[in-house]
Amino acid sequence: MKISIMARKLALRDALREAMIEEMRRDDKVFLMGEEVAQYNGAYKVSKGMLDEFGAQRVIDTPIAELGFAGIGVGAAMNGLRPIVEFMTWNFAILAFDQIVNNAAKTLSQSAGQYNCPIVFRGPSGSAGQLAQQHSQTFESWMANTPGLKVISCIDPADAKGLLKSAIRDNDPVCMMESEMLYGYEGEVPEGEYLVPIGKAAVRREGTDVTIVTYNKMILVALQAAEELAKEGISAEVIDLRTIRPLDRQTIVESVKKTNRCVVVDEAWPFAGVSSEVAYEIQKSAFDYLDAPVIRVNSADTSLGYAPTLVEEYLPNPAKVIRAVKEVSYAK
Repeated sequence: MKISIMARKLALRDALREAMIEEMRRDDKVFLMGEEVAQYNGAYKVSKGMLDEFGAQRVIDTPIAELGFAGIGVGAAMNGLRPIVEFMTWNFAILAFDQIVNNAAKTLSQSAGQYNCPIVFRGPSGSAGQLAQQHSQTFESWMANTPGLKVISCIDPADAKGLLKSAIRDNDPVCMMESEMLYGYEGEVPEGEYLVPIGKAAVRREGTDVTIVTYNKMILVALQAAEELAKEGISAEVIDLRTIRPLDRQTIVESVKKTNRCVVVDEAWPFAGVSSEVAYEIQKSAFDYLDAPVIRVNSADTSLGYAPTLVEEYLPNPAKVIRAVKEVSYAK
């Protein structure tokens, strides 16, 4: 991993665009396709200006037919190209799950190692305000449940750029989960060529009393909670998973061995989710170090309503995380 010491502030959308542009300049086998990615510059302006540089053969507007253009992408990948398939939202990608789960994920095993499927499926996952039930679902655990798929989920602009570049170069299919609400979120992004390895978590804040494990935009919730807890003398270590599959078990377990307590924050529903897998791994590998049971903070186990009061009640927030941390700490 080679990182320049120079950095500048970029929004998440701009960091993602830089990653795609750099990889398309480096390798003419890389191309982008999806709804409104070309003429409209992308639904969230992630692909702004790319049509002008690379032309309509490498930045391709598709019909509203996720199953169809995902299948075209899989076929292109099997024939030596490296497609980036953008979904306007992972909620719409449900229509393409047959291609993602039954074809892309299984190409290598079904061909007995003769064919790879180097493809990136990317777009926003999770809630985005008042978009109600069909546009607010979190799909990391769905995709991570499928052998053959790698799953990235982060909102830090520097990480997002480095991870997307790694994903484009990877010979396996990768699902990149972003955040519609945070495409404008800014962070320091190094100048020059660099990659972030897939499968390595990041410690966003060091602490000694409790470990908070989370990913995507819930990292901001966890950091805000940690700030408030520090005022009360509770030192929280915050781990950003960044990659859901492969999961960086070592970083999680080593942190819990140090702090002896853990809260897992996950925007997805509680049943059979990423938080469940993290909690299982902790009890399996760090049981003797735990001073309290692992507690999960998830979204409510129901579909998300439209009303702002329901959105507020549904999602994890700093107050809920603080309560959970105090519970595992046996603090009032």
